Amino acid sequence: MRVTSGSSGAGTGFTALHLVQPLDGGVPRVVADLAAAQTAAGLRVVVACPPGSTLAPAAARAGAEVLPWAATREPGPSLPGEVRAAARVLDAVRPDVLHAHSAKAGLAGRLAARGRVPTVFQPHAWSFEAADGALARAARGWERWAARWSDAVVCVSEAERATGVRAGVRGRFHVVRNGVDTRRFTPQAPPGGGAPPPLAGPGPGGLGLDAGRDGVAAPVVVCVGRLCRQKGQDVLLRAWDAVAREVRGARLVLVGEGPDGAALRAAAPPSVLFAGAVADTARWYRAADLVVLPSRWEGMALSPLEAMACGRPVVVTDVDGARESLPPGHADACLVPPEDPAALAAAAVALLRDPARCAALGRRAHDHVLSTFDVRLTAEAIADVYREAAGAPHPDRREPIPQ
Repeated sequence: MRVTSGSSGAGTGFTALHLVQPLDGGVPRVVADLAAAQTAAGLRVVVACPPGSTLAPAAARAGAEVLPWAATREPGPSLPGEVRAAARVLDAVRPDVLHAHSAKAGLAGRLAARGRVPTVFQPHAWSFEAADGALARAARGWERWAARWSDAVVCVSEAERATGVRAGVRGRFHVVRNGVDTRRFTPQAPPGGGAPPPLAGPGPGGLGLDAGRDGVAAPVVVCVGRLCRQKGQDVLLRAWDAVAREVRGARLVLVGEGPDGAALRAAAPPSVLFAGAVADTARWYRAADLVVLPSRWEGMALSPLEAMACGRPVVVTDVDGARESLPPGHADACLVPPEDPAALAAAAVALLRDPARCAALGRRAHDHVLSTFDVRLTAEAIADVYREAAGAPHPDRREPIPQ
């Protein structure tokens, strides 16, 4: 990141406040990596997030100041208090830019700031995609209204931007692709990075995966993501019977936790293992022959980028950001329609039966992420967004909250 001085430059002497709600999943990882890159560039970085979040210790390790901001994931009766708490954080920090991440922080943060502070909103997938009926209409209406309090709307893919435009959001859009820490997500563990996760044996940490028959290692498919409807693990389980029939000894590992965990465990056959939430997902990517993410909607999913940085081939659903994340020429083998278990199974079987092709796809994916999706490139682009937002004329635009 280029560092500049002065109140209008996103560099030394510049304060960025990240307001974040999600406690798990990709958003905390995105913010932690961005905070590390920004502090390394000389920014003062403050992260306000709910107590108990995995983000808080990660942001502190990155050199950011961490403040508690108690907020639930969904809108509800606690919203007025959350808005007041966000306003208190703004008054205490006095940031040059407020960067609100995801739907809830975007809701509370923009209501708290309402034009008083240069504000960047990053949806990390639009809230109205997660809803139906009246709730989806209300979410679209809010995003159209709140765009007036957003000096910039950062989308992580061109497809996510287009989804917002089709929904009637008229904002100052910037497309800044997600990035990953390519020094952490590598094909081999870095020195001192620890051994790979145990793939066999009982006991704590042992997942009971077969070592293979006839001296041939059993293929391992890994899915990393919050166990929830968005990530589509239920679709993957419906596809898995076909994969297990066609690929001898194949095992599936679901890494993560979430609201659908109990239902998924109840529906899973014995060849599916649940690793739970883990601190070091890189170790699981390296243990995989193939990484799958069957999402129903995204902006640009982080997990496939992390997997590709580790040199692993991926199969992903054709949702926002998926095509833009894949290397050229990978769509035919690696992209399937959402909500299509048969297509998902066919793609996984074809790759698992061809280890040489898997290895070649993984090598090309690794090079692609290094050149295009390094988090330091993301941080440079975000710095440019901050400069524009902070340097623009900024009259007080506070308006009544819509009824």
